[in-house]
Amino acid sequence: MATFDSAEFLKHLTNQPGVYRMYNDQAEVIYVGKAKNLKKRVSSYFRMQVDNAKTRSLVSQIADMDVTVVNSETEAFLLENNFIKKYKPRYNVVLRDDKSYPFIFLSDHEHPRLSFHRGPQKRKGEYFGPYPSAWSVREALRSMQRIFPVRQCEDSYYRARSRPCLQYQMKRCSAPCVEGYVSDEEYSEQVNLARLFLKGKNQQVIGTLVERMEQASVDLNFETAARYRDQISALRKVQERQWVAGTQDEMDVFGFAVRGNMACIQSMFIRDRQLLGSKAFYPKVPPTATEDEVFEAFFLQFYLAGNKVIPRQIVIPVTLSDEEAITDLLSSEAGHRVKLFRGAREEKRRYLELAQSNAQSALDARYVEQKSVHARYLDLEETLERELPVQRMECFDISHTSGQQTVASCVVFNREGPLKADYRRYNIEGITPGDDYAAMAQALKRRYKTVSEVAKIPDILFIDGGKGQLAQAETFFEDWPDDKRPMLIGVAKGTTRKPGLETLILADSHETIPMESHAPALHLIQHIRDESHRFAITGHRNRRQKVKNTSTLEGIPGIGAKRRQALLKFMGGLQGLKKASKEEIASVPGISRDLAETIYDHLHS
Repeated sequence: MATFDSAEFLKHLTNQPGVYRMYNDQAEVIYVGKAKNLKKRVSSYFRMQVDNAKTRSLVSQIADMDVTVVNSETEAFLLENNFIKKYKPRYNVVLRDDKSYPFIFLSDHEHPRLSFHRGPQKRKGEYFGPYPSAWSVREALRSMQRIFPVRQCEDSYYRARSRPCLQYQMKRCSAPCVEGYVSDEEYSEQVNLARLFLKGKNQQVIGTLVERMEQASVDLNFETAARYRDQISALRKVQERQWVAGTQDEMDVFGFAVRGNMACIQSMFIRDRQLLGSKAFYPKVPPTATEDEVFEAFFLQFYLAGNKVIPRQIVIPVTLSDEEAITDLLSSEAGHRVKLFRGAREEKRRYLELAQSNAQSALDARYVEQKSVHARYLDLEETLERELPVQRMECFDISHTSGQQTVASCVVFNREGPLKADYRRYNIEGITPGDDYAAMAQALKRRYKTVSEVAKIPDILFIDGGKGQLAQAETFFEDWPDDKRPMLIGVAKGTTRKPGLETLILADSHETIPMESHAPALHLIQHIRDESHRFAITGHRNRRQKVKNTSTLEGIPGIGAKRRQALLKFMGGLQGLKKASKEEIASVPGISRDLAETIYDHLHS
C-alpha cells in the first residue's frame, strides 16, 4: 500500500472551517470529520506521538485525503452529516434509523378526519406528535375511536357512502358521510374534544363531557346522557394507562448507556405535558470513538436527518464539545430558539433518570441477545466445520396459493441477526402455476445474475425445501468458481412440519447434517428459515389482495387501468363499487352513462 504523504498534504491545507474525508487503498471513505480549523484538526492525526491506539489504527489505514472548505462551522456540521449519511464510513458513528417520526393528523375538511401521517407536513390541517413508532400512533387512533366518534376512513371511501358503514354500527363513528345521522355542530364538538385530548387537556375534556351529561339528564335525554357517560369512562381508562404527566409542553429527553463496543441511546418525546413514548437506538460504534463522541455524533445525525421535529427544550446526559455552535445550528434548523439542559431541575431530572434507566435496560437486553446470536453462530461454524467465520447468510422461500401470485423471498442475516435492509422479494412470472422448482430457479437467477454482478455473496445459502429446490441452486451455481460459490444447504421441514425435526441437506453429496433439536445452530437456522417464510407470505398476500381488488373489473370492455383506478378511488374500493347505483357510477370522471350500465350489469350478473 502506498504511504500517505501527510507532510505534503498539510503544507497546503487551509486554516478555514471545513470537512475532511479519509480514504483507504480501495478508495473507500473510512472517516468523515469536521473542523473549525482544518489545518489544526487534521495535523493532530499525524503528530509524532499519538497516545490513542484507536487513532493510530485509523491513521494506518489512510491512503488519501481530501477536504471541502465551507464558510462557517454551522455549514461544516451540515456537510459532515450529509457525507456520513452518503458514505456510512467504517470509523464514524452511524445512525442506522433516520426515518421521520409519525404523527396523528387532523384534516381541515368540512368533516375532519383523524389519520396516521409520516413525512413532510404539507397538507392543510393539524399535526400532533411526534410519536416514537407507527404502532404507538395506531394504538392512539384505536383508543380515540372508542372515545370520540370522529371518522378515520379514507376520503374516497367517505365520499362514496350512501349509508353508514360498520364503524357507525360499532359506535366508533357518527356517520358524517350520510345526511341525517349527526349534525355539523355535534360533529364539530366531538372534533374539538378530540383536539383538546391530543393536546393533553384531558381534564378539560372530561369537565366538558360531565357538563354535557348533566345537561342531557336535566333535559330527560337519557340516551344522550348515557353516551356521554360512556365517553367519560373510556377517557378515564385511557388516562390511567398514560405513563407520565408533567408540566412540559415540548421537550425531548435522551438517555445513554455504553457496554463494550455497544451503545444504546433512549429517546423520549414529551408533547403537551404527556410522554408520548420512547424509542431505543443502537448506533454503529467504531473502535476509534469515545463515549462522548458517540453521543454527539448520534445527536447531530438524529436532528439533521430531515423531517425531524426539533423541540424548544432538549435534555441530554453528557456535555457536547461545542455546545454553543450546536445549539445555534439546531435553532437555525428549527426556526425557534432551542435550549439544552442536563436535568438539574426536579422534573427534568426525573425524566432524565427514566431515560437513563430505559437505556441501560435496553442495552442489557440487547447485549444478552447478541451473546445468544454469537453463540449460535459459533455452534453453526463448529457443526459445519468451517475454518472462517460466517459473516453473511441468505435464505430463499416460495409462497403462492394454488400456483397463483407466486412470490419468492430472500432474507439476509449477518452476525448481529436479521439485516432487513438487504431483504428482497421477487414476483415470479412466466412459469407453470405451482412449479416451485421453476420459481426457485427464476428467483436465484434474478438475485445473483452473474459472479461479476454480485456485490455481496453469502457464506451460506439456505433453500427452504427438499432436494428438488436444492437441485435448482446446485444447477445455478455449478459454473461459479469455488472461491465465489456459497455453501448450499436445503432445509426440509419433514412430514410433521414440527420445529426441531427439520432435515438439513448438504449440496452435491446430499448428506444430511445431524443436529440435536436443542442445538443453538439449529435455532439459528430455524430463525432465518421462519423469517424467509414470513417475508414470502406477506408479499404473496399483498399481491393476492391487489389482484382481488382489480380482477373483477379487468374483464369489462372499455375499462383499462386508469378507469379501474378512478372507479375504485371514487367508490371507496370494490365493495363500494358493487353497492353503487348506475347513476353513482356514471358520476365518476371518465365514465359515460352507457359504460356505467355495462359496469353495473357486469358486477350484478
